[in-house]
Amino acid sequence: MAKDKIILGLDPGTSVMGYGVIQIIGNKMTMLQYGVIHLSKYANHEIKLRKIFDRVTSLIEDYAPDEVALEAPFYGKNIQSMLKLGRAQGVAMAAALRLDLPISEYAPKKVKQSVTGNGNASKEQVAEMLKTLLGIKEIPKLLDATDALGVAVCHHFQGGKTTSGPKSWKAFINDNPNRVKK
Repeated sequence: MAKDKIILGLDPGTSVMGYGVIQIIGNKMTMLQYGVIHLSKYANHEIKLRKIFDRVTSLIEDYAPDEVALEAPFYGKNIQSMLKLGRAQGVAMAAALRLDLPISEYAPKKVKQSVTGNGNASKEQVAEMLKTLLGIKEIPKLLDATDALGVAVCHHFQGGKTTSGPKSWKAFINDNPNRVKK
């Protein structure tokens, strides 16, 4: 039987960032919330990063997730876009780490494989499967929201296993007491 928990899934972006919150009680998975953070209206990249940090912090305060799962940036040809995306992901991670939440990252193919059974599934196919799995009434226009829900569902289906290494500052300190300066 799965442990009861709440998972926050994030699909980092610099124009639109998706988020999804699911709750696991026993073997039942329920969607609590999902949506997007609109960032394209901010011209300054630093302001976008601040908005990501503030909104992720707010989601954590509102839903008290036990774990956070993020979609890892995939390979891209535009180096500047990848750097900005990496910063967005880092800021989202920092918001979770600030509260000692464990973080896991999943490649887009892994998320698609987990949710639909096909690592090459389209965003629309992922959204349709989530509609079935979570009882979503209407698929949103911006699929970043369902992508984020997909990340949370993938994390649950993977057994909540985190990737290697400590996933919170507390865990890092416990694992590395000799690296702490007093």
